[in-house]
Amino acid sequence: MIKAILYVIVRLLFRLKVVGKFQREESRTVIIANHQSFLDGLILGLMLPIDPVFIINTEIARRPLIRAFLSLSDYLTVDPSNPMAIKQIIRLIESGRPVVIFPEGRITTTGSLMKIYEGSAFVTVKTAAMIHPIIIEGATFSALSRMHVEHPKRWFPQITLTYCAPTRLNISEGGSAHERRAKSGEAMRTLLQRCIYESRTPNTLFGAFSDAAADYGWNRRIIEDTKQIEYTYRQVLTMALGLGKLLAPHTAQKEAIGVLMPTAVPTLGLILGLNAFNRIPAMLNFTAGSDGLQSACTAAQIKTIITSRAFVEQGKLESKLEGLSGISVLYLEDLRPTISLADKLWLMGFARWFPNLIKLPSQPKDPAVILFTSGSEGKPKGVVLSNDAILANIAQIRSIVDFSTDDKVLNALPIFHSFGLTAGTLLPIIGGIPLFLYPSPLHYRVIPEIAYDRSCTVLFGTSTFLSNYAKHAHPYDFYRLRYVVAGAEKLSESVRDLWFEKFGIRIFEGYGATETAPVIAVNTPMAYRSGTVGQILPGIEAKLIPVPGIDAGGILHVKGANVMSGYLRAERPGFLEKPSSDAGEGWYDTGDIVIIDEEGFVRIKGRVKRFAKIAGEMISLESVEKLALSASPHHVHATSSQSDESRGEALVLFTTDRELKRDTLQHAARAGGYPEIAVPKKIVYVDAIPILGTGKTDYVILKSMAAEA
Repeated sequence: MIKAILYVIVRLLFRLKVVGKFQREESRTVIIANHQSFLDGLILGLMLPIDPVFIINTEIARRPLIRAFLSLSDYLTVDPSNPMAIKQIIRLIESGRPVVIFPEGRITTTGSLMKIYEGSAFVTVKTAAMIHPIIIEGATFSALSRMHVEHPKRWFPQITLTYCAPTRLNISEGGSAHERRAKSGEAMRTLLQRCIYESRTPNTLFGAFSDAAADYGWNRRIIEDTKQIEYTYRQVLTMALGLGKLLAPHTAQKEAIGVLMPTAVPTLGLILGLNAFNRIPAMLNFTAGSDGLQSACTAAQIKTIITSRAFVEQGKLESKLEGLSGISVLYLEDLRPTISLADKLWLMGFARWFPNLIKLPSQPKDPAVILFTSGSEGKPKGVVLSNDAILANIAQIRSIVDFSTDDKVLNALPIFHSFGLTAGTLLPIIGGIPLFLYPSPLHYRVIPEIAYDRSCTVLFGTSTFLSNYAKHAHPYDFYRLRYVVAGAEKLSESVRDLWFEKFGIRIFEGYGATETAPVIAVNTPMAYRSGTVGQILPGIEAKLIPVPGIDAGGILHVKGANVMSGYLRAERPGFLEKPSSDAGEGWYDTGDIVIIDEEGFVRIKGRVKRFAKIAGEMISLESVEKLALSASPHHVHATSSQSDESRGEALVLFTTDRELKRDTLQHAARAGGYPEIAVPKKIVYVDAIPILGTGKTDYVILKSMAAEA
């Protein structure tokens, strides 16, 4: 009777939502769940359609509140340090009683998944039990959680239970007992991470922002830039709706609007405002030339560009804009005086308080932004990313990385780049993580000082940028950093070593593409392997297609909710070319040759386009760059190729080291086990290797330089 009354009370107070259905078909059943608060056991005990036995830590079971909850259910207290505890649980499962285990062993303090205890996973393998994963969401905002949030916690937040598909952990019989336990723990971690990702609710960018503000508090200070004003969620919302309302008369629904803005708070407000009013921001690369901008506008059928006079003047972009034809340029400074009194009353008196009533109807699968490929190997293409693709990628990242509301992110990457937009900007604000935006990644002395002054804990960058930050930083500038994530280009071993030696910080290398919104794989504290780019994210399928002439690995093709809606090309303006590859419809061909080991770690061998065929043998240009770096570690090198009548192609090495000679490279090749054919015959000395605004090497320019060499 008491249980039935509690069931009704809990469902009403917590507005409890249940997704999926629990179906028990096996006699040996283990229910696992993430651990968000002291409410978890009570909620599971009331909501599960079976009568399970809860496995409880002896110390936790002594708490008065927990004892009161436990009186409503059967339970077994265990001491994790006692080796006999595992045997007790195994006997209980083998007896046919369903068992509930929290594999983390403790309540999360970050809101994300914490360490998985191998013992809880091993018992499921030992008993061949069917595992029923359950994901609890929302309980971290309750007063009975351990996660820190700035605003007062709520006694009755909305809580969602998601039942995931039942499964078993299949662990190979080989290896020692210790190895099998470790593999069990990894399999359990992977299973829970996948379920956390799959429990996400599709949304739009503006909808996700509004939900985050409601969860973390409208008055939470969430973002600032070089103006040193900390904006709350409510202030960012007001800015977004104001900009959206301001631009609505000049644009049409579902129209692609060019955005030529720096990495700053108003740019984020513009993106959210356009999304709320069902416009599509097309993020233009202001470091590109007039031809590149014109090509982007043609591909996406952009008729209007939004920018700022102050930004155009400071960036000396006047000539680029003047070179565009058929494009209307709107300056925010010119539009601001057109805001009427009625608009101000609407904004301050209604819109900022009821945002969900203001936003125009749109769907998760609708386009959210248009980005443009870097053009590092050819003409830029428009990449259409839906709301769902970006939010799916954010959910994939958050399912494996324990970002916390106690963190502070420093992002200097350009917001027109997918890495800077998704990981550097949208992920923090949707996750309740304070964010500092800096407009240029090239200010190598300033950025370390900001990291120190603002006590930043998370930094995103490319290998090139991170190298320069380390060279100019004081050893104590990065004292608070706990995550340094590198992407967009291969992380140099010298950069990895420099950061560890100077700051004691391990860089987590990731991998992705604009077409995948962008992250495909990343190293994490719980799954790290040096020399790889980590394991592929939950929710992404991967296939390797063999390449003739290359023995190990193959071209990586991926499929998932984070994959783009399609390409827009200048050759066919407005036509959406949906993703397709040799792996089938909906698959994206990354063009990268990779090796995936037994534990799922991805090792990049190089791009297909960055291989040269010399005398019938495939040579990776990236391996040639590694060879040059081993011979001259304190300089910058890049490799291209040129046609050769006798051998098909010839290697051309560009280097900033004017002392580097071919005999030095040959000696390094012999020491490193490189084939003689990988030693370039032509060496070109340059003052600097050309790079794009995103930090990538500009291989288009290098290719033309090689042709002239």
